[in-house]
Amino acid sequence: MDAPSTRGITRRGLLGRAGTVAAGSVTLAGVGMAGQANAATNQANAATNQAPETAAVPEVATVPELGPLRITPGDIRYDSLLRGDNFRFVGQPDEVRVVTSTEDVVHAVTDAVRAGKRIAPRSGGHCFENFTADPAVQVLLDMSPMNAVGYDRAMRAFSIQPGARLGEVYTALFKGWAVTLPAGGCPDVGAGGHFTGGGYGPLSRRYGSVVDHLYAVEVVVVDKDGRVRVVTATREPDDPHRDLWWAHAGGGGGNFGVVTRFWFRSPGATGDDPAKLLPPVPGQMYFFLAGWSFDASMTKDVFTKLLHNFGVWHEQHSAPGAPGTGLYAILEIGNVNNGTFNLVVQADFALPDIKGQVDDLLAAVTADGAPQPAFQQGGPMPWLHMTTWPGDGEGGDKLFRRYKLKAAYLKKSYADDQLAAIYAGLADKGAPSQSAMLLIGYGGQVQAVAPDATAVAQRDVVMKAVFSNTWLADADDAANVKWVQEYYRSIYAATGGVPVPNDVSDGSYINYPDVDLADPAWNTSGVPWSELYYKENYPKLQQIKAAWDPQNLFRHALSIELPG
Repeated sequence: MDAPSTRGITRRGLLGRAGTVAAGSVTLAGVGMAGQANAATNQANAATNQAPETAAVPEVATVPELGPLRITPGDIRYDSLLRGDNFRFVGQPDEVRVVTSTEDVVHAVTDAVRAGKRIAPRSGGHCFENFTADPAVQVLLDMSPMNAVGYDRAMRAFSIQPGARLGEVYTALFKGWAVTLPAGGCPDVGAGGHFTGGGYGPLSRRYGSVVDHLYAVEVVVVDKDGRVRVVTATREPDDPHRDLWWAHAGGGGGNFGVVTRFWFRSPGATGDDPAKLLPPVPGQMYFFLAGWSFDASMTKDVFTKLLHNFGVWHEQHSAPGAPGTGLYAILEIGNVNNGTFNLVVQADFALPDIKGQVDDLLAAVTADGAPQPAFQQGGPMPWLHMTTWPGDGEGGDKLFRRYKLKAAYLKKSYADDQLAAIYAGLADKGAPSQSAMLLIGYGGQVQAVAPDATAVAQRDVVMKAVFSNTWLADADDAANVKWVQEYYRSIYAATGGVPVPNDVSDGSYINYPDVDLADPAWNTSGVPWSELYYKENYPKLQQIKAAWDPQNLFRHALSIELPG
């Protein structure tokens, strides 16, 4: 998922791994298994009529090939595989099936169907809720070994397996072809969930959502009679399986089957040169940070003015191709107890007058009497360093790994009463020390795509908001969850406690899932969770669900429901 980074919610580093050259495709990340490497070498030798190298080499121990594996209770490895990134949730599956190929997935799904067991795939494990760590899940598919990234000449597209972490994806695309995807800024997030939910990141205002570049998916599905098969669905207009591609372009993970491969090629890209089929990688990114002190000087008027100005700038600079759409800006706001209030900006350093653009943004944020920041600094940073920058953990560091997040889409700046509620919660000295919110710039090229062209319906929004709380001990779960629930409800008090689509709000983002939106205790709006996440696209998603998962085998707390 696009797990946002804030104090207490940081990023983990991830090293890109080298791979092999195989016939028909070039792979730079995620192979790393001796059997696959040897097979690729043999294929290459056969293809060129060359005999294998016979020169004497030092004798080394053979590395056993990984998987597929079945890990069951009692195995020393079992307990370590029960959690995702949010330690609030712990599963108890009958087995963890570690899969390394599409064939492994077919076997695992077939076994689960025959045994009548609930199955769920997990790529990175960064879901904010318990979609894969649900005790009701009996077979957990660990997709992490399926992490190859490469170029598929036959598809004329880049192939990415769901277990690849974003850091691995960026590293492989950068080293091999100097291209990239406008995906998330947290390198340890798994591709599987991030892509299917409609991922976005620092380059999305310039190049769109990541699913706007999705060409095809390979999915293991189950027919109404229990037959398991592999289907490849593309965005080609005449593809009879195109609806399955559409559903995976923002419909969320764990809904229709198990994705075993994605292919990416930008719309309109022509030719066979891989370096021209995805957005070019920036050579350097400009990173800018400005900060204010969240202390007694951060009055309600100052706080609300800064947030209002940030929102207005995005209202004015979020049309496709508008000036400033190359800037990715975030307000990271802690609370009065930790004193955090920062403006963070990232942009391609090669953009014209990039420093001047950032200065103009800062001037807009501090307009109309808002204070200048207490500090500011900025400078260029190599692209690969920026996108694989190590941190301490997606959902907090190794201690603070329990969290609750709630989110919303925004078409414009928050209304005055909402800004007042945001301030009241974070200025309260009784607020949890790790509570925070983010305002994240969005829009730009995302708006150039029609709401029904993919499953991502919210196309005219300009920002995303995230409200978070992280803590240490399981004994504190109830109090900390309740705090963020009540805080969020206070902000949306006028619309039943949730971001009902109107002139300001536009529902929420499925990659920031929040089961409270389906709970009548917290959603009194009368607008169902499905409309908040998918708007007018939901009925079509239900029809696709009925066509490809008629038994509702792939489900979780916010999964697409069968029609009727």
